Amino acid sequence: MACHECDLLNQVPALAPGATARCIRCNNVLCRNPPNSIERCLALTLSSLFLFIVANSFAFLKFGTPGNMRTTTLATGVVSLWEEGQSLLAALIMMVGIIMPGFLIVLGLYVLLPLYLGRKVPQATDVVRLTLHVREWAMVEVFVVGILVAYVKLAAMADLVPGVSAYAFALLMITQAWTNSSLEPRIVWRRLAALS
Repeated sequence: MACHECDLLNQVPALAPGATARCIRCNNVLCRNPPNSIERCLALTLSSLFLFIVANSFAFLKFGTPGNMRTTTLATGVVSLWEEGQSLLAALIMMVGIIMPGFLIVLGLYVLLPLYLGRKVPQATDVVRLTLHVREWAMVEVFVVGILVAYVKLAAMADLVPGVSAYAFALLMITQAWTNSSLEPRIVWRRLAALS
């Protein structure tokens, strides 16, 4: 296995549960064997699905002055930006806040649920490769940081009350980051190969 940091080829033996393989030159982590990796990632992905549905179904933000409060959801915010001529910003928010996180969750469920049940689905290896690329674009954490910055700047101009959706997005950020750190591609590849 080639080290991601120094490109040295290392021989990696079968790892015991909980063990980590490191590069012999730079001590970079090559791979891990976390116990119950598939089960943990499936549970986190199902949690992400629930939070994603909540985040896109309920009020995201209430803002305005006392007696004149407006409620917005993420989708209505995207539509408002589009109508105001901010089409690029609307498309970006739609992509990183709605489309890519949802797509990542669907891809994860497509592979992890059958693996957990001991089955292999068609094109599973292609979906795993696609998942590894898509997770770079599902930037919920960047979106949440942007929300916090906007909240601080707008708080002086109007009353802002975060809705259920805002809290769900913050939790979605945690579950997706946790899934990304828990998912060990080598374990997924090995389980898929065993089912072939």
